[in-house]
Amino acid sequence: MASLFVIRGADQGKRFEVRDKNVALGRDGSNPIRLHDNEISRRHAELRHTPQGYRLIDLGSANGTFVNGNPIDQAPLRSGDQVQVGQTVMLYSEGVAAERDVTRRVDLLTSVGRDDRSAIVRSIPVGQGPKVLESPNESAGEWLKVRLANLAVMYQATQAISHIVDPDELLPRVLQLVFESIGADRGAILLLDDEGTFTPKAVRWRNTEDPDDRLQISQTIVEYVREQGQGVITADAPADKRFGPAESILGSGIREAICVPLQGRHTVLGVLYADTLTPQTIDDECSGPKRRFTPEHLTLMVAIGHQSGLAIENTRLYQEKVQAERLAAIGQTIATLSHHIKNILQGIRGGSYLIDMGLNQRDEAIVRRGWTIVEKNQAKIYNLVMDMLSFSKDREPALEECDLNQIVGDVVELMQSRAVELGVELLWRPGLGFPEVLLDPEGIHRAVLNIVTNALDAAEDRENARVEVATEWDQPKAIARISIQDNGIGIAPGDLKAIFQVFESTKGGRGTGLGLPVSRKIIREHSGDVHVTSLQGKGSRFLIELPMRARDEKGPMDDGLQTMS
Repeated sequence: MASLFVIRGADQGKRFEVRDKNVALGRDGSNPIRLHDNEISRRHAELRHTPQGYRLIDLGSANGTFVNGNPIDQAPLRSGDQVQVGQTVMLYSEGVAAERDVTRRVDLLTSVGRDDRSAIVRSIPVGQGPKVLESPNESAGEWLKVRLANLAVMYQATQAISHIVDPDELLPRVLQLVFESIGADRGAILLLDDEGTFTPKAVRWRNTEDPDDRLQISQTIVEYVREQGQGVITADAPADKRFGPAESILGSGIREAICVPLQGRHTVLGVLYADTLTPQTIDDECSGPKRRFTPEHLTLMVAIGHQSGLAIENTRLYQEKVQAERLAAIGQTIATLSHHIKNILQGIRGGSYLIDMGLNQRDEAIVRRGWTIVEKNQAKIYNLVMDMLSFSKDREPALEECDLNQIVGDVVELMQSRAVELGVELLWRPGLGFPEVLLDPEGIHRAVLNIVTNALDAAEDRENARVEVATEWDQPKAIARISIQDNGIGIAPGDLKAIFQVFESTKGGRGTGLGLPVSRKIIREHSGDVHVTSLQGKGSRFLIELPMRARDEKGPMDDGLQTMS
């Protein structure tokens, strides 16, 4: 399935899935892809499906449509293309077609299978791979040795920079590779900014004795490399006919320089420059000056430049994606919390209205009814704030010796009135033989309270509605278990995996989507976990397991938590 992911603009962080054959995008609300950008036309462009894939068609927009920085009337789209309309930039990607299920065409044979006749005849550790390139056979010719050496450099370059996502770490590493591969004395990386101006981003000297030394790079070189998309090596500027006699390429006694483009997927991102200050030597009158930089060095530098350009582009896309996801998460949080707070405020407002009416009419019954509504919504605000605090902070449980049955029993007693109001029978079956154990009583109380509240809501309006809460102490394993089981509506199989995700709620407007994630977080802070089984239409069971050390066990108490295997 194709999609457009907004990496820049007012809708940053949104992902639009392209499902239909023709999908329009623009500012108007009738477009399947609606963008909140004032520089976009109401009906700006359209994605049209062809046998070769989607094509992007400009629909006569005022400010134009661009693919990878180039204006288009229509153009085919490929994964990784950047689409710009107005100030909005989107990343196009294509998913794997669902019908291409290759899993049915691959069989993994067991070791006892009759058809498996394979046998390992030789193995080599992963770390030994580069050594094959670094140490070619002595019988290899000079040409092959040079090629293998260059291949080894590219292997190291790929290994070194492919996993780096921080630009401040990436660029110095690229220069280090250049120094190791061609023996340069000075080097620099210049990147193009939004205005198309070269800006130095990294510089390196072989000898750093003079901190005031400055690297002078000719504008002629970098502009030529940028415009032509070619790497250059030069040793004598006046002899190079590509440059005018008034244009100085080399200065300050420099005899050789290499400059290559940092080529991204579609555009030049900048240049990679290296030079040498070592004076040239003359072998004899016929051979002329001996050069440090050879065509082999230039070829290697072009390859490094291309690989580095892709790595720089990947770091930028990664940073933009992270930023977009952060903004999207913030937006989702604000939108969700605003919705719940608005509902709570509406409840308080309704209760306040009844209180005001009762006071004016001197009717105490109306006042009490209004105050009951206000109290309920105050409790909702308290629970929402506590859940937000519990989920937002990583904290160590404040352990103390507790009676787990008493903690869970307090929750059941607290929720009895709520159960009666919903018409649900709330049963409490405390386990026997519980010793005092180390727990965070406030945290466990909140975790159990959230799950019991959900169970009561799920069982509401069911015939013979019932929620059963029980505890059990497994002495051999030193595990305390808390079971909350209901005969409610159950959870759909497709929703079961999402119930512990933040802001995912199956309770509609009554749920915040924070209760279950907070409960699991608290339980996991105790090195435990929550397990769920559910049958839609039959009910659900939440089982909390808390591994811990009892007070009467032998051993130090300061390691009161044990990790489950």
